[in-house]
Amino acid sequence: MSGVPVSMDGTAADGPSARTGRTSAAGSALEKSLRVLEAVAAPGGPHRLADLTAAAAVPKSSTFRILASLVDQGFVRQEADSRYGVGPRLRGLSALVGAGEPASIGRILGELRRATGQTVHLALHSGQTITCIRKLEGGEDQPFRTASRVGMRMPLHTTAIGKSVLAHLPAEEVRELIGATGLPRRTPHTLTTAGALYTQLAAVRSRGFAVDDEENEPTIRCIGAPVLGPTGRPVGGVSVTTVTFLVSREEIEAYAPAVRAAAEALAPLL
Repeated sequence: MSGVPVSMDGTAADGPSARTGRTSAAGSALEKSLRVLEAVAAPGGPHRLADLTAAAAVPKSSTFRILASLVDQGFVRQEADSRYGVGPRLRGLSALVGAGEPASIGRILGELRRATGQTVHLALHSGQTITCIRKLEGGEDQPFRTASRVGMRMPLHTTAIGKSVLAHLPAEEVRELIGATGLPRRTPHTLTTAGALYTQLAAVRSRGFAVDDEENEPTIRCIGAPVLGPTGRPVGGVSVTTVTFLVSREEIEAYAPAVRAAAEALAPLL
C-alpha cells in the first residue's frame, strides 16, 4: 500500500471521494444514511454539504435531512460554518470497535513485520476503495517512511491489497466497479485497460498474492494477499510495502509465503 490518497477520478484527495457511475437516488433509506455517515467520517473533515452530497451520491435535500437526524442523534456535529464533522456518539462507537479488536491482530501483523523488516498494512474493502485500518512501520534500520496512514482510502486497481480483493470478487461485481470508477492512471505503470487488469487478476487468484509494482506511486513496491471471509468473499487484505531502489521484484515476491500466512491467520479475526 502506498502513501497517496486519491479520489475516484484519480486526483489526490483527503476529503470524501465522489462515487460515480450510480444514480443519485440509488439505494434504500438505510444505505443512503450509511453512505452519508461514511462521507462525514472521511479524512479532511469537517465537510461541506455539497461535498457530502457528491461523495454519498445522495440528493442534496435527502443528504440535508439525513444530516439533521444524525446531528440530533449525536453521530454528526454541525460546525459554526455549517460544515459537518464526526460527532461524539460516532467517536464513542469507534472507540468501542477499536477496544474490541483482538490483540492477536497486532501480534500477527508484528510477526509479519519482523519476518520481512518492512512496513505492513492491513486494509478493509469499503465499496469502491480499500481503507487502511492498521499500519506498522518497518524496522528501525529501514531508511524510509511511507506517507500512508490509518483511515486512508486507496484505489482497488492500483494497490496490492486492492487487486487481491478484486481477484476474489464475482466477475460481474468487478465489471460494475470498473464501470463506476474507471481505471484512472496513477503512474506510467498503472493498469488502465480492463483486459490487462483481468489478466493480472487471474494470476493473483492462481498465485494467492498480488504485487503493486509502482502502479499507485513511483518507487513504491508492495505485495499483498486477501483476507477472506467464511464464504470466500474478501473482507480486505494485508500487505508488505517497500521501495524499488532497495527491494527488487524477485525479493518482494519471496515474502509471499509470509504474507499469505498472515492473511490466513487474520481471516477468522475480521
